Amino acid sequence: MRAERRTYPAPSTNVENERYYQAAAEGKLLIGKCKACNEVHHYPRAICPACMSTDVDWVPVSGKGTVYSFSVMRRAPVPYAIAYIRLDEGVTVITNIVDCELDEIAVGQAMQLTFGETEDGHKLPLFTPA
Repeated sequence: MRAERRTYPAPSTNVENERYYQAAAEGKLLIGKCKACNEVHHYPRAICPACMSTDVDWVPVSGKGTVYSFSVMRRAPVPYAIAYIRLDEGVTVITNIVDCELDEIAVGQAMQLTFGETEDGHKLPLFTPA
């Protein structure tokens, strides 16, 4: 059974994550990097979750990582895999794995960034085996 691309709901966009979705539309994945404590973070937000500083930059990532954990949803109308991917930059993102056999996904497997589209046309970061 393959992890096919499916329809993704439109994200709730706001002033805090606007730059994130703008970069995704350009084919880039950004993560937050705190200027105060140097910690990186994902999900897009304007406040560092480590030190609560508002001095946060957006930095692009390589788009390479490995599967940290995953779960396969087989009873959905379109079976899919949701996963935590540990990026080479050290942050973990929650995403979907696409364009592969569901039974071949494994913890530690190399992944690379790709993008899908939401119902309203926003780009969404997804991952596929490298």
